[in-house]
Amino acid sequence: MAEQLSGLAGDRALLGRTSTAERVSAILRSRIADGYFPPGTRLSEDGIGGALGVSRNTLREAFRLLTHERLLVHELNRGVFVRVLAVEDVEDIYRTRRLVECAVVRGLGAPPHRLDALDAAVEEGRRAAREGDWKGVGTANIRFHSGLVALAGSERTDELMRSVFAELRLAFHVVDEPRRLHEPYIARNVALLEALRSGDLRHAEELLAGYLDDSLERVVEVYRRRVGGDGGGTD
Repeated sequence: MAEQLSGLAGDRALLGRTSTAERVSAILRSRIADGYFPPGTRLSEDGIGGALGVSRNTLREAFRLLTHERLLVHELNRGVFVRVLAVEDVEDIYRTRRLVECAVVRGLGAPPHRLDALDAAVEEGRRAAREGDWKGVGTANIRFHSGLVALAGSERTDELMRSVFAELRLAFHVVDEPRRLHEPYIARNVALLEALRSGDLRHAEELLAGYLDDSLERVVEVYRRRVGGDGGGTD
């Protein structure tokens, strides 16, 4: 925990003069998504509050917000922990992704579309793969799909999927086979991007649906071996 707290101290400047629970939760959300606090980690109020220079009440409100987002879980008389998802949670995340992401693609109008964020995410993934940074490939993959969702131009949808993608990262950290998990989807992102660029939305939706189905199968196969069907706690 000492190393994590030292890193958090560097985030203290991000709070500025208007320190709020929302800003603290944003910092912690990012750190959890990056695997800085892996699933099952107990979060110390004193340590994190001291590293960020915020009050106990502010930190508890941030914890409450992240618990509402299903990233943290409060266990009576034990404390607050980074959540460990159950297999059923992973399946529900992908069900939500299929509903939302495919609907976004289906609802796009005629090209051109603003695909700069998707282009950048593809290049980021390729660069990370060349460097053997497979977790970086996973991060680029999430950014690709966040950019895809953003094509809907809906702040509500962006907010919903930000939470969903953050939960998904919890699953990725448990699977811990980043190359096997992420490498196949670099080329599939490229194919999806080209279908969007050409305006063939039916083909793009088919590619996306197949992508999500295959990813779900791959993640659940490994996740079930590592966590089983219970999850939701700190095992």
